[in-house]
Amino acid sequence: MQDHNPSFGGLSRRGFLAASGSVLALAAFAPQALAANAKEAPSLAEAVKSGGLPALNDRLPVNPLVVTPHEKVGTYGGSIRRGLRGSSDHNGILRLVGNQGLVRWNMDFTEVLPNVADSWEISPDGTQFTFKLRQGMRWSDGQPFTADDVVFSIEEVVKNTDLYSATPAQLQVAGKPVVAEKVDETTVRFTFAAPNALFLENLATPLGQHPTLFAKHYCGQFLPSSGRDLEAEAKAAGLGTWPELFRAKCGDIEIPSRWANPEKPTLDPWVVKEPYTGGATRVVMTRNPYFWQVDTEGNQLPYADELNFGISQDVESLMLNVISGQIDIQDRHINILANKPTLSENAQKGDYRLLKLVPSAAQQCQIYLNMTHKDKGMREMFGNKAVRQALSLGLNRDEIIEIVYFGQSEPYQTGPRPGHPWHHAGLSKQFTEYDPDKANALLDEAGYHKRDGNGWRLRPDGGTTFFAIDVIPTLYPDLVDTLELVKAHWAELGFDVKVNTIERALYYTRGDDNAHDAQVWPGPGGLDPMLDPRDYFAFHPQGSRYAIPWAMWYTSNGASGEEPPESQKQRFALFDQARATADLAKRGEIMKQVFDLTADAFETIGVCLAVGGFGIIRNNLHNVPETQPDSWSWPNPGPAMPQQFYFT
Repeated sequence: MQDHNPSFGGLSRRGFLAASGSVLALAAFAPQALAANAKEAPSLAEAVKSGGLPALNDRLPVNPLVVTPHEKVGTYGGSIRRGLRGSSDHNGILRLVGNQGLVRWNMDFTEVLPNVADSWEISPDGTQFTFKLRQGMRWSDGQPFTADDVVFSIEEVVKNTDLYSATPAQLQVAGKPVVAEKVDETTVRFTFAAPNALFLENLATPLGQHPTLFAKHYCGQFLPSSGRDLEAEAKAAGLGTWPELFRAKCGDIEIPSRWANPEKPTLDPWVVKEPYTGGATRVVMTRNPYFWQVDTEGNQLPYADELNFGISQDVESLMLNVISGQIDIQDRHINILANKPTLSENAQKGDYRLLKLVPSAAQQCQIYLNMTHKDKGMREMFGNKAVRQALSLGLNRDEIIEIVYFGQSEPYQTGPRPGHPWHHAGLSKQFTEYDPDKANALLDEAGYHKRDGNGWRLRPDGGTTFFAIDVIPTLYPDLVDTLELVKAHWAELGFDVKVNTIERALYYTRGDDNAHDAQVWPGPGGLDPMLDPRDYFAFHPQGSRYAIPWAMWYTSNGASGEEPPESQKQRFALFDQARATADLAKRGEIMKQVFDLTADAFETIGVCLAVGGFGIIRNNLHNVPETQPDSWSWPNPGPAMPQQFYFT
């Protein structure tokens, strides 16, 4: 088996975190045989005694994953309480529960470890990955989990064009999707058309969960190959088509329906009891009696009996719940600098301690002007690099950092964070100085010298320069405050901007339909530029908001979306080359070329470097690492193994 400890130009990612003062407590995980005195939760023992459940040794795999607790072996019982925001906060559940892919990250975000797969082998040319699954492992309904499920998930679901317009980027290389094949009951092989050096790292992220997401015996019922009249079933359920029925029953990685069907079998530590559906005030999940992990003394995990996700309609309600001691672990939605003094002052009252988060993001507020806008005039305006440069020069970033972020950041565009071996100063610092005179001169030269009666600049075609920037206030209130200052700064340049505060579902709908003028989001790729390069080229069909049709073209190998300019095509090719390169020094050289092209194209406008975050942990909740990476690729707190959190 190959050495899977990533490093960057001689400096490991662990070394980088250590250099930035953010070394994390490492929980050691070592495969071991199940202890002879294997134990289980009292409620499950009672179910076994009454005949309602098989014995523990019949529910666990032959070689369960043995988890070394972060502090010490815990005790059973209790309900871990966490808050959600509204009806579209499904990733708040995923981050606590949905980390059960073939592989997983270690605590330091430095190495990929066994998980559902007990081991793997990689072919010398990096095109084949053969995974050995855990013998005797079961879904939450007690049915066997085998290689057939993995092959089904890829070949019959993910590659089904009625369900997916294109095979997800994590599962294709060189424009061709992976081929998954069964070797035997516990062995599955993935074969790519070209080397895929990043495959294991991608599998460790949330978007790498597809191979273990769909149980063949259950989800196979909702495919046409089942022979059932699915269209009739869909209509009876108030849905339009069989793909909608499949989504409602089996979900997907990032949609609410993943947590809305208690009947769907999973590999998760807890299973849905009270579903995440419209009008729900909470989501409750109870322990999975067939969960396939144990601690070092052979105790079946999880320790906590259940998870209770209370749904708040606003952050104020969530903050009150935290301060009054009704939340056990939370960073999502309360991780706002303005909240930190309040949370610190009320720690004793709320009986909690603070959690420190190390950001993996590059950018606190990335502004995406829609360069593929449906309106020709708007498209030409946003597509004019001089306009984008001028708008960047017109931002008083120091003022924004001081007022909104209490001086705890620095002007930044995008790119790997300072201190990262791939840091690119030209990309991250260009056009970050505040120079309104130069900005106005650039706009005049670009043909935006005429103004209307109110003093607003006009486009060369005579159209207005007015545009709206979409932002989700409930998710990122700091971005709303930032945009109010951006609006004022750009008004001084003669641009009329509306800060368009909308609900999250509408935000995504507008982006997916390419119906937005501009949108904002924290920019990723600070510590994990290979895993989330959406700001370096149009990689993510939902996240590359400056040109989503270009991303669709890339992920569909030209079958859908809109053909991008040559610079984007060059970056597509370079990135494909980089992720096929196992030699990290050579990979860094290739990515340097990507960053050079990104800097030259200057497609997105950044405000400031991502700020370190925080959260809370109730004092009686243990085995929780008090410093964690803060990343979508390391979906905190999932890789910290919440199944080994316990109460005293």
